[in-house]
Amino acid sequence: MWFRNLLLYRFSQAVPFNETQLLEALEQKPARPCASQETHTLGWTTPFGRHSENRLQVAEGYWLVAMRKEERILPGSVVKEALAEKVEEIEARDARKVYKKERDTLKDEIVMSLLPRAFTRSQTTLALIAASEGWIAVDASSNKRAEDLLNLLRESTGSLPVRPFNVKLAPAAAMTDWVRTGSAPEGFVVLDECELRDTQEDGGVIRCKRQDLASDEIQQHLSVGKQVSQLTIAWQDKLSLTLDDKLAIKRLRFEDLLRDEADEQGGDDMAGQLDASLVIMAKTLSELLPALTAALGGEELPQGV
Repeated sequence: MWFRNLLLYRFSQAVPFNETQLLEALEQKPARPCASQETHTLGWTTPFGRHSENRLQVAEGYWLVAMRKEERILPGSVVKEALAEKVEEIEARDARKVYKKERDTLKDEIVMSLLPRAFTRSQTTLALIAASEGWIAVDASSNKRAEDLLNLLRESTGSLPVRPFNVKLAPAAAMTDWVRTGSAPEGFVVLDECELRDTQEDGGVIRCKRQDLASDEIQQHLSVGKQVSQLTIAWQDKLSLTLDDKLAIKRLRFEDLLRDEADEQGGDDMAGQLDASLVIMAKTLSELLPALTAALGGEELPQGV
């Protein structure tokens, strides 16, 4: 239940659907298995798996949705080997060269013939929607996965006016300053992991773990122009996270105090515990995002907004 990554998006206008409309939209595009000739399918599933009935989980004004992707696993090496055998067979039989256009056609035919026999795998991606606060957080480290979810949500509801979260200070510049000065904004603490990147084109990268970031070694790297491109920080004894220079949050970890609180509030029922975890996580993120935004100079709004 607890998110481990965050890709953040801001509604650029009022949320164009309410809870009832969203649930109806999700029900129209349920997750389903791949047909024999499909490479993948996308659809909505229950956020708590068998512990929930609806495709929309609602808790104190927050909405949780879950996209399930099922895809057929067809290794490129298998296709390549089959194509090479087919090309060799044609060239030997017809005494002629097989060129690119014909190769592409043969490749498509091979893929179509192999797909029905390919194994499938499924992957679920969660997203938290804070309609009253105007943001969506997707639990994904990959922009592609997040965009798949947002595109499916847009397709399902007919409209999804969102844009990536933007801040006024470049995260790399802000994080570099925090490490250089040994001081993070109020509520945040710099921990012991970072990534340093040379600002020159094709520059080197240094990854540090369990390292005193105030040490002379780290400070020397900063003094010659390297910037902090990833930094692990803690916030208010509630969570820790790794922030990168694209404003993506990875390795998000909610502290045991919050998890224990969810266990106590949820009781012995698994569905109750999941619901309590959702509420506590959502409220914690609602406090974190303004604090993180302020630490990075405030939110950058498009002109005219």
